[in-house]
Amino acid sequence: MLADVQAGLGPFVAIYLAAYGWNEERVGMALTAGGIAGLVAQTPAGALVDALRAKRALIAICVGFVAIGATLIALFPSFGPVTAAQVLIGVASSAFIPAICAITLGLVGHRAFDARQGRNQAFNSAGNVVAALAMGLLGYLISNRSVLMFVVALAIPTVLALLVIPANEIDHDLARGGARDRTDTASRRVDGLFRNRTLVVFLACAVMFHFANAAMLPLLGELLAKGHGRTSMLFMSACVVTTQVVIAVIATWSGRRARSWGRKPVLLIGFGVLPIRGVLYTLTSKTTLLVAIQVLDGIGAGIFGVVSVLVIADLTRGTGRFNLTLGAITTAVGIGAALSQVIAGGIVHHAGANAGFLFLAVIAAAAFALLLVFMPETRDLEPARP
Repeated sequence: MLADVQAGLGPFVAIYLAAYGWNEERVGMALTAGGIAGLVAQTPAGALVDALRAKRALIAICVGFVAIGATLIALFPSFGPVTAAQVLIGVASSAFIPAICAITLGLVGHRAFDARQGRNQAFNSAGNVVAALAMGLLGYLISNRSVLMFVVALAIPTVLALLVIPANEIDHDLARGGARDRTDTASRRVDGLFRNRTLVVFLACAVMFHFANAAMLPLLGELLAKGHGRTSMLFMSACVVTTQVVIAVIATWSGRRARSWGRKPVLLIGFGVLPIRGVLYTLTSKTTLLVAIQVLDGIGAGIFGVVSVLVIADLTRGTGRFNLTLGAITTAVGIGAALSQVIAGGIVHHAGANAGFLFLAVIAAAAFALLLVFMPETRDLEPARP
């Protein structure tokens, strides 16, 4: 369910809306509304996860909101309801990443966090493969609307999975970064998060990475929707499946190599494939090759999804503000992703698909250069003071 919200649902929504005559700019505006809502809620959500012990209940409530949003899009595919649904989904999904990471850290601690975070991402992607296959088949055999109702149905097993997690085994002090003084309100202040130069550099790299990455798959989906009819859902399903299979394979590897090699070398691999991917999209229009290019998407997303959380854990260890920082970073990343949707959509609408993909590739190359030159290694940093 979480994978569908963060990675898989957006491209399918783009195809669904394109079938109702929405152009690239209008789709971008609706998706941007959800992105803006999510980024506004992200930092407060991280602070809430730091403070709240009922983390499982928080996730369950948010899953319910996502199901309501998907229902609205399915039943009322006009601009107002779709935008409102995107806002609801954006706000609800803001708690997923910090809550899951907090529960994981509270269960296994910092020493085992590398491997477990990679394992989490692998299982997450494996689930997304199954969901994407199901969505593609449902869209082809039944209707595009059935894809959204499938997301609603996934809320039930998601909540059941939450109930399996033993609440009494979560160390809530460890889950927020390791500080045990709950009266330290200063450690929760947002303005104190970015005095660390390394954190600021990583923030800039992450924003540029997601600005370059976020619009690529939805734009590809809109291109596939033109002239392919109902088979476009199958093509998009193949793209998502390819990406998620690669993430499932590489995620565990990323966690282990981030422990042995360090965070920066692994991140450079993930950042390096993104500009190559953007350029390759402009060199072919064959569906099979476009799907094959998604292997690079899986490499980049798999590495970033695992190692970025490890970098934040390194930089906030001992401060008690792990989830707040994770939420703040995700807020900034959301700004890049939201702007990516509307700006790249506008470029494609006025100048064509190749111009849009090349623009995103240039941003990705700049992000790689920034990471290479200015980002230090964080693996062996001493724990910070609260």
